[in-house]
Amino acid sequence: MNTLALRSILLIHLLTAGVVWLIWLGLNGGLDAFALVMNNWQVALTMVFGSFIAGATSEGGGAIAFPVFTKLLQIAPMDAKVFSLAIQSVGMTAASVVIIAMGVRVDWRVIRWAGLGGVPGILLGAGWLAPDLSPPVLKMSFTFLVSSFAITLFMFNRGIRLTHLSLPQTGQNEQWIIALAGFIGGVMSGLVGNGIDIITFSVMVLLFHMSEKVATPTSVILMAFNSMVGFLFHLGFTDAFTPQVQSWWLAAIPVVVIGAPLGAIVCSRLDRHAIARFLIFLIAIELVTSLWLIPLSRDVLWVSLSVGGGFALLYLMMYREKRYRPEES
Repeated sequence: MNTLALRSILLIHLLTAGVVWLIWLGLNGGLDAFALVMNNWQVALTMVFGSFIAGATSEGGGAIAFPVFTKLLQIAPMDAKVFSLAIQSVGMTAASVVIIAMGVRVDWRVIRWAGLGGVPGILLGAGWLAPDLSPPVLKMSFTFLVSSFAITLFMFNRGIRLTHLSLPQTGQNEQWIIALAGFIGGVMSGLVGNGIDIITFSVMVLLFHMSEKVATPTSVILMAFNSMVGFLFHLGFTDAFTPQVQSWWLAAIPVVVIGAPLGAIVCSRLDRHAIARFLIFLIAIELVTSLWLIPLSRDVLWVSLSVGGGFALLYLMMYREKRYRPEES
C-alpha cells in the first residue's frame, strides 16, 4: 500500500468515525456526552485496547472486555456479555467498513456460510444455554478452547508452510463445515460475547490452510455481523440491555470507532507470521489471567479441561488433514 492509498484509507476512517461521533454527540447532548465518558472511564480505557485488538485479530473486543469486566471490575457476566455484543456491533462494523474500503482480501463465501450458521447458534447460546451455565465454567471453557488453538497454531507455524488465499474447495462438504463452525462459534458468542471469529478462523487456518492475512479480516467482518444479531436479540427480546449497560456502551462508542478500524489498518500492514505470533501472545495472556483470577473449583476445572481437550483433539485432526493442503509448484 503506497502513501497516497494509506492517506485515502485514513481519510475514510476519519470520515466514518466523524459521522459516528456527530450522531453520538447529538444523542447525548454535547458536554453531557463527554461527562458520560469521564463517569465510565474504566470502560472507555478498556475499549481503547479492546477495540484495537478487535480490528487487528480474530479475537473480538469482547475477548478483552469480558475478562476485564468480570475479573477486575467485578461486573456481572451477563452485563459484560451484552456490552461486548453491543460495542462490537459498532466497533467491528466500523473496522469492516475500513477493511472493505482498503480492498483487503476476504473470503465472502466463509462470511456467508458461517454467518448463516452463526444466527441460530447465537440465539441458542444467548436465549437458552447461557441462563443455565455458571460464569466461571463459561469463561474457563472458552479460555481453554482458545488456548488449545494457540498451541496448534504455534505448531503449525514452526516452519515454512504454503497457504491459500481463499477456500481451496467450495463443495457442499466445505459449506457444511464452515456453517457448522459458524454455528458452534455463534453458540459461544451467545454465551460469552465472542467466539464465532476465533472458531471460524481456526477452521480456515488449520483445516483449509488459508493465510492468516485473509482469515483475520474475514473473521472481523463475520464477528461484526454476529455481534449485531446478538445485540438486536438482547435489545428486542430480553431486558439485559439495562440503563447501566447502555451507559457503558455510549461511553465506549467514540473510542471503538477509532480503535477498531485502526487495528484493521495495522493488521493489513503485517505479515501472516506476525499476526499469528500476536494472536498467540494474546491468548497466552488470556490463559494466565484466567488461571490467576477465576476460582478453579472441581467442576470448573473438569469442564474446562474436557472442553480444552476435546477442541485440542479436533484442532489436531484438522492440522493433520491433508486434503486441503496446498501443493508445491
